[in-house]
Amino acid sequence: MMTSVTLVIAIPFFSAAVLTLVPGYRMSAAGNMLAMFATFLSGISLLFVNPEVRDYFIIDEMNILFVILNTLVGLTTSIFSASYIGHEIETGKLTPLFVRFYHAMFLAMMGSMNLALTANNIGLMWVGLEMATLITVVMVGIYRTPSALEASWKYFILGSVGISLAFFGTILIYLAGQKTLGEGAPAMTWNLLLASAPQLDVSLLNLAFIFLLIGYGTKIGLAPLHAWLPDAHSEGPTPISAVLSGLLLNVALYGLLRFKMIVSANSEAIQPGPIMIVMGLISLLFASFMLYQRRDIKRLFAYSSIEHMGLITFAFGMGGPLANFAGLLHMAMHSLTKSAIFFAVGHVAQAKGTQRIAAIRGLSVTHPGLALGLAAGVFAISGLPPFGVFMSEFLILTTTFARAPWLAVLPALGLLIAFGALLWRLQDLLFGEPTEPAYPVKASSIPLLVHMTLVLIAGIYLPPTLAAWFERAAELLK
Repeated sequence: MMTSVTLVIAIPFFSAAVLTLVPGYRMSAAGNMLAMFATFLSGISLLFVNPEVRDYFIIDEMNILFVILNTLVGLTTSIFSASYIGHEIETGKLTPLFVRFYHAMFLAMMGSMNLALTANNIGLMWVGLEMATLITVVMVGIYRTPSALEASWKYFILGSVGISLAFFGTILIYLAGQKTLGEGAPAMTWNLLLASAPQLDVSLLNLAFIFLLIGYGTKIGLAPLHAWLPDAHSEGPTPISAVLSGLLLNVALYGLLRFKMIVSANSEAIQPGPIMIVMGLISLLFASFMLYQRRDIKRLFAYSSIEHMGLITFAFGMGGPLANFAGLLHMAMHSLTKSAIFFAVGHVAQAKGTQRIAAIRGLSVTHPGLALGLAAGVFAISGLPPFGVFMSEFLILTTTFARAPWLAVLPALGLLIAFGALLWRLQDLLFGEPTEPAYPVKASSIPLLVHMTLVLIAGIYLPPTLAAWFERAAELLK
């Protein structure tokens, strides 16, 4: 097991160090794809090893799911990124000087996220997420325009505040565990903290969870802690938007869930579920209304990410085997679908030379293939059948209705409001008199096709083996 974990972390970091020495963009792009392919294979290999716990690393059904999703989206994004960033260089939006380390930073970001996902030490998990945050700050501002630098600075300030609060919460968890587990590494080891949770100091646990919820909630993009997210998505390169929405939000959520398990295991401590339900609903409803006000296509789907992360947080707040299953499934479907949408948005920005929704019309006439891909992504993320998002949303709403019928009205209302906003915007983009310019699209469409195919298959038929895997992961969450 440790060999696979080592490779999942070491391959991206080692490859990042190598790519800093590669001057040519094409060669570094090829190296990035090769490294991510090797990392993805290492992630897949975790399926064939028994769950194992060590002092600093852990492999169980839950983080295997996160790691494989992380490496898959990382691989497809590296393929999309190769041609997309090449086009940005050709059009003068980026210079070779600024993109020399682009692929190295991409791999270092992937390695950092994998480190956070596999860490059994809560301090090491925080380090991985902090590293990923700092790297993405640089990548968001890579265009070096005033708006990109402003977005990068806002992301740095708010992200750092959030991760600092999470750090303080981590220290409090350590202090709570210190009385039972002793000083040093044992009091920072997640599985030992979980096992001894009933004996941990209740007041410290309660205070720690509040800091952790605010800190990691900032990184998840929960309202009202979301202010960095729309700017970072709209101003950074589109491949980074895909990674932010499809992966980094998940890693922050994963960290929060690990701590939720510890707090929930203490019957006298604050119950995380109701708090997560409230924050999830606030995010879902707030983002749904905000979709109607967006004028930038990437900001539009950034708020869609806030909406869906709110729904996922709501599902995990409800808890129980079925709600946790639905939350994990929706997390996977959202990652695949939203990254695919950002791939399509990247194509749109290349084709029309703008991200302004008002300046994009008639895609069905000028770029029918692109229009079809974008429409499929929007239909999927809106929760229409037969896509996998429909299945996960249906499970979340039905399990909520079975347990608290009045509560199911709120997420259903939020999803309906968001559905109307996205279809309204899609109609504007696809139809009407085509706007100029209409440049050819150069970025690869393979990642978009792969993601939408997987989401479609998951909506039609979820293999029993895969369903059993999600069930085992959901049982760990309790």
